[in-house]
Amino acid sequence: MVADSQQMTSQSYIEHHLTNLTSTSSDGGWIFHLDSLFFSISLGVLFLWLFYSVAKKSTTGVPGKLQCFVELIVEFVDKSVKESYHGKSQLIAPLALTIFVWVFLMNLMDLIPVDWLPQLAHAVGIEYLKVVPSTDLNITFSLSLGVFALVIFYSLKAKGPVGFIKELTLSPFNHWLFIPVNFILESVTLLAKPVSLGLRLFGNMYAGELIFILIALMYSADWMIGLLGIGLHVGWAIFHILVITLQAFIFMMLTIVYLSMAHEDH
Repeated sequence: MVADSQQMTSQSYIEHHLTNLTSTSSDGGWIFHLDSLFFSISLGVLFLWLFYSVAKKSTTGVPGKLQCFVELIVEFVDKSVKESYHGKSQLIAPLALTIFVWVFLMNLMDLIPVDWLPQLAHAVGIEYLKVVPSTDLNITFSLSLGVFALVIFYSLKAKGPVGFIKELTLSPFNHWLFIPVNFILESVTLLAKPVSLGLRLFGNMYAGELIFILIALMYSADWMIGLLGIGLHVGWAIFHILVITLQAFIFMMLTIVYLSMAHEDH
């Protein structure tokens, strides 16, 4: 909140914007980030409603701008799946489309000025509000763990339990003496997939949000620094459009590649 930032230290202003709205379960064992849950679910519903509405109203004649935009995204994702996925599944293309658009929408929230929504929330008595779900490690890891569960499922489906165990124990060294070494190496490789997938998205988006917050601090200084802050804000926002799109694309492509690898039999 720009007005409140004049009464707050820089450290407290940054900490305030990086603090989630939380709720603790009755037994004290669970802590829910209500803002991350609200915005991520709302954006997921927005994606489903938007694409369903366009599909329902689509025409074979001259399409509207929104239909052209949606068809462009669908064709782009479909082409990416065909080029990278080597298995046979009708789930992968819809999954890739969902991941790309959903992650993009969550990242897109980063372009909203950092004080606008928290200030509105403050006006109705909500003290903390983080509006970018992908800057919450719980959200990015939830997405990556969902992908990891599908990797395990398709590995077992394509290779069977015995084949999956063989892959973990007889690769890369195909000898029974190296089974412990193979298991350690393959387990680390397998577990690194969801960790890297979740951390990559979180790290890039968290850093981008932090830069926006630091730029917002400049508005509370004198007018010359404030003008510089406006210029920096616009410049970083334009560059960040590339970042949020690229991060959604990388998350989608890694998901496709991991699921494709799950179908490969060594």
